[in-house]
Amino acid sequence: MTTPLDWVLVIAIIVLGASVIGGMVLGARALRQLRADRQDAQDRQDQAVGDAQAKVADANAKAASVRAEAAAAKAEASAARAEARRVLEAAHSEADTILEHAHRQAEADAEQVRAAARRSGEREIALLNATVKEQSAEVERRAARIDERERLHGEEVERLVERERRLAALETELAKRESVLKSREAQVEAAETAKRRELERIAGLTADTAKGELIEAIEGQAKREAAILVRDIETDARNTADTRARHIVVDAIQRIASEQTAESVVSVLHLPSDEMKGRIIGREGRNIRAFESTTGVNLIIDDTPEAVLLSCFDPVRREVGRLTLEKLVLDGRIHPHRIEEVFDSARNEVERLCDRAAEEALVDVGITSIHPEMVKLLGRLRYRTSYGQNVLKHLVETAHIAGIMAAELGLDVPTMKRAAFLHDIGKALTHEVEGSHALIGADLARKYGEHEDIVHAIEAHHNEVPPQTIEAVLTQASDACSGGRPGARRESLEAYVKRLERIEEIAGGKSGVEKVFAMQAGREIRVMVRPDDIDDIGAAVLARDVAKQIEEELTYPGQIRVTVVRESRVTELAR
Repeated sequence: MTTPLDWVLVIAIIVLGASVIGGMVLGARALRQLRADRQDAQDRQDQAVGDAQAKVADANAKAASVRAEAAAAKAEASAARAEARRVLEAAHSEADTILEHAHRQAEADAEQVRAAARRSGEREIALLNATVKEQSAEVERRAARIDERERLHGEEVERLVERERRLAALETELAKRESVLKSREAQVEAAETAKRRELERIAGLTADTAKGELIEAIEGQAKREAAILVRDIETDARNTADTRARHIVVDAIQRIASEQTAESVVSVLHLPSDEMKGRIIGREGRNIRAFESTTGVNLIIDDTPEAVLLSCFDPVRREVGRLTLEKLVLDGRIHPHRIEEVFDSARNEVERLCDRAAEEALVDVGITSIHPEMVKLLGRLRYRTSYGQNVLKHLVETAHIAGIMAAELGLDVPTMKRAAFLHDIGKALTHEVEGSHALIGADLARKYGEHEDIVHAIEAHHNEVPPQTIEAVLTQASDACSGGRPGARRESLEAYVKRLERIEEIAGGKSGVEKVFAMQAGREIRVMVRPDDIDDIGAAVLARDVAKQIEEELTYPGQIRVTVVRESRVTELAR
């Protein structure tokens, strides 16, 4: 239960805090609050008296009811009245004690509030005086600085005025000198004009005419010397170019001839067992001699298990020999007479296959009218390859590419496709007729009645003849597109293996490298390094060095990705 004393203490604490913060003003408010507290205490006393009177009235009512109910309750009613009077007296006494204590506490608190307010006011006054003094000193310093600046500004103005005066004097002097120089220049110019006129009169030429003649003479001499120099350079280039070009080409042919030839002129036939090799050779080698003399294909039987090699530069003849030997092996009867019979059958079958392949290619391209002999030649290209690319399929592909370009340019699409389709027809006779396949193909086209534009496109697609028509240029472009697309032509197996080995050697020769793996047909290389020897920065440097060395030493299509893998492992044992 909260007593009036508690309320007074709370109010006194609130008033004390307010007085400390507010200063003198809060002190006055504390006095007014004290009066209010006194009035509140009086009100509470009156309320306590009223409560006591109410209790007395209640007790009287109860006593009356008890007297009415029973006579025995009279004694209890008297006791109740006595108790009520005692309670009333105790309430009066407690109220007086609380009121007196509140008065004393309020006066003490008011005195403390007055003292605190007085001390706070004094401190604020002292702080204000100090602030005013500092501001006054600052104002004085600023005034001094302003006076100093005004003095300096005045001095600067005086210097500027003096400088302007000197500049005006200098301008006047310069104007005089300029007028003197102009007069002198006029005199010099007049003297030079007179001198030039005198020279022109003596020489009989004007200055412009003499300058032009001098320039013409120097220009003619320079042109003559340049022409002599160009002639000497061209002569030297003509004398050495052919020889150097031949050496370069011969070196290239020498390097790639063996491995390219091994893959271009050899076919492999698999046998059911090694016993079949003896039957192919025959008694004293008569079967193999009969086979080679009949087919014109060399048969090579070595230690390769269950396989023989057929070697011939003519791809059609090699296919006829392969098919002949295949049928003989399946039949099992191998002797000279049987070889001739099977050879005739295989030759007819290959001719039919060639004709059918040529017809299908012509239908695919959309060519309907063509000489029958050219159809046979086109069919032979079914077994001809160029860098691993089938020539007949290459012709079909080139024709489609040329047709698309011609349609985009608004040219004659059938003519363009015909020229592109026939551009490599000379490859069917390159082993029989001497010369470039482009010129051989042009002679064949001209022989069998092709249009001159088509003939020119064929002979100019490798620049043996300079291209003169749009058809010739587009034939070159479509040929390059078909042959240069990724996957169209393959490099030799040996060169491929050598390139992979060299890539691994380059990466494996670096310090700190543990393992090297060439992946994706040589298009990516994974380099595993030892983490103790190479850190992350060293791994980046290693990848760049390997890529740079590969660029400098190797020739390869596309790109090669170099990935350096550095793995760190930490192992601990729990005991």
